[in-house]
Amino acid sequence: MKRVITMSLLVFAVVFVAQLHAQDFSGLDKSPMDVAAYPSNYQESSKAVKVTYSRPQLKGRALSELAKPGEVWRTGANEATEITFYKDVVFGGKEVKAGTYSLFTIPGAGEWTVILNKNLNQWGAYSYDMGADVVRVTAKATMDNKTLEEFSIAFKKVDGGAHMVIGWDKTRVAVPIMM
Repeated sequence: MKRVITMSLLVFAVVFVAQLHAQDFSGLDKSPMDVAAYPSNYQESSKAVKVTYSRPQLKGRALSELAKPGEVWRTGANEATEITFYKDVVFGGKEVKAGTYSLFTIPGAGEWTVILNKNLNQWGAYSYDMGADVVRVTAKATMDNKTLEEFSIAFKKVDGGAHMVIGWDKTRVAVPIMM
């Protein structure tokens, strides 16, 4: 009986190990996920805001092909970008409670509409629901001399808070976040 149990355990172990080696792992994502946070000092334990997003690349395409003017855009690639506020803030002049929101934008020639939406875990903007918007703010779109191949989000410290800066190609859009 002892020999049967030992053999059974050995067979189980061989099958289990073989299954571990049979796992398929995907390659690198074409639009890798990234995180931007403020403050960005990793030794700072009290983050105020964090954005989780995927970073598409231009790859010879025009920004207007990828983020179409006048249309709701997921503000990145893959899943809709999500922004987490760890405390209540004033986002683009409007009060927003602490929490996690989807971040959408509507690109325009001189300004972009930036949207915080309460529906999370969305793929792209395909199921975007305007009725779930928490706030909509407008932000001036400016042009920079430097071209960004990869879509990027960063924070710039200002008195009383930070500006969340969205950049791609030569376009820059800054939304003030007061804390």
